[in-house]
Amino acid sequence: MVGFKLMIRSVLRGFAILYVATAAGLPARAAEHVVLKNGFEMDCARREVVGDRMRLYLAQASASGEGNYLEVAADAVVRVEEIPDPPAAVVVSVTPAVSVMPSALALTREEMHTMLSRAGNAHNIDEDLLASLVRAESGGQVRAVSRTGARGLMQLMPKTATELGVTDSFRPDENIAGGSAYLDQLLTRYRDNVALALAAYNAGPAAVDRYHGIPPYRETQAYVARVIREFNRRKNAARVEAQVAQAR
Repeated sequence: MVGFKLMIRSVLRGFAILYVATAAGLPARAAEHVVLKNGFEMDCARREVVGDRMRLYLAQASASGEGNYLEVAADAVVRVEEIPDPPAAVVVSVTPAVSVMPSALALTREEMHTMLSRAGNAHNIDEDLLASLVRAESGGQVRAVSRTGARGLMQLMPKTATELGVTDSFRPDENIAGGSAYLDQLLTRYRDNVALALAAYNAGPAAVDRYHGIPPYRETQAYVARVIREFNRRKNAARVEAQVAQAR
């Protein structure tokens, strides 16, 4: 197997975000629930021990045999629980619970790139991480509104938006600037541990502090894995594009 580390902002604490090309397909569903010493919990398709490290595969491999995994120290795993098969009629969705107002606007790819790039440079955050968060939060819909009242591309709650100086959460530039500033605060708070910062973005810092790690909420666990998976997808796509360009 061949893998490579994708660095975000600086060295990550707790685990590394990696992409790996696998030789065989993975199960179509998560089979095990893994608990780590730092409080992080996740569902994975399978595990693989490589030396003193353990790879936790997040999802089914693609048709090309590619899959995503998180790599942790083997002794960091404190408990593994088998996940029983759900009833056939049950369908579990991890799509963000947001609705889109009739007047929803769509940004062009160039407009989104410009805003995310500006915000990333301002806060020293990888643009692809911001883009992955936007995709998970709102699907890129400018006027998305969640069931709890979070608004816009990065789903800012009204109180948080006010604290960040955002006057209109439906203005893409303001929303992205505010959401990026908030993520920056969380990354600083959790010493650049991206997983904890993402968990706090989803569930709130109080929940992360209370559990001393990623809260045992299915929604939050799925959210963290979804953002990381999308980040890995973007980085791999960029790598392949660069290789194709060099071969021309």
